Amino acid sequence: MNGVSYQEVEGTKVIQLTSEDEIAVAELRNVTATVLLNDGTRLTTVHDANIVFHRGTSTAIVGRSGSGKTSLASIIGLLNMDYTGEVLYGNTDIRERGDAFCSRFRCAHIGFVFQNYSLIPHLRVWENVALPLDYRYRFSRKKIRKQAIRSLGIVGLREKANFAPASLSGGEQQRVAIARALIGNPDILICDEPTGALDEKTGEKIADLLFKQVHDYGTTLVLVTHDLRLAARCQRQLFMDRGEISCST
Repeated sequence: MNGVSYQEVEGTKVIQLTSEDEIAVAELRNVTATVLLNDGTRLTTVHDANIVFHRGTSTAIVGRSGSGKTSLASIIGLLNMDYTGEVLYGNTDIRERGDAFCSRFRCAHIGFVFQNYSLIPHLRVWENVALPLDYRYRFSRKKIRKQAIRSLGIVGLREKANFAPASLSGGEQQRVAIARALIGNPDILICDEPTGALDEKTGEKIADLLFKQVHDYGTTLVLVTHDLRLAARCQRQLFMDRGEISCST
């Protein structure tokens, strides 16, 4: 994992990632996660995962409902810290640096598209899209708004910038979530069923946009999906069944 370094940069709120092409950006080592069930037993959602993610690559996580896909994605994205094993970014076990560091790192480097959109209802659409910029850069509000509207334009929702999220359709809310994930060009982009609420034509356009992000910016894409055609576009497919992972390559 040589070539990856994380450092504080004066004048920003973030920790910046510098890396070379085709090197490991993130790695899971012997990661296992469980959840406590109502009857007091524990269910293993991820079992002994050992995965390396390289810069500028795409990985699909595929499996039936309840197989552990979302649990694995939440661990990769540092949203779930309740696991055994190690999650490394560069040579750093992020969990060992503490909650504050982890939160700051996640906001600075990882973009998310959640299955339930996770838009903040009292913020306008453009303000939802702009949220990651507040953590990554010290931009003026005018510049932040300009970038947010540009990101909305990419997903075809520029005219909805001042709307409330509740006034949008499910598909439109999904596209807002994608615009938010893409803004600021995150190092890692984690998408949970990003085309699930979209019609076929729009879904194809959004998928093209995600893979363009990989090609143009060297983003590492992790894609949770039931869509085998979409998964086939990724360079690697991880198949999950009851927390167990098998790889296509």
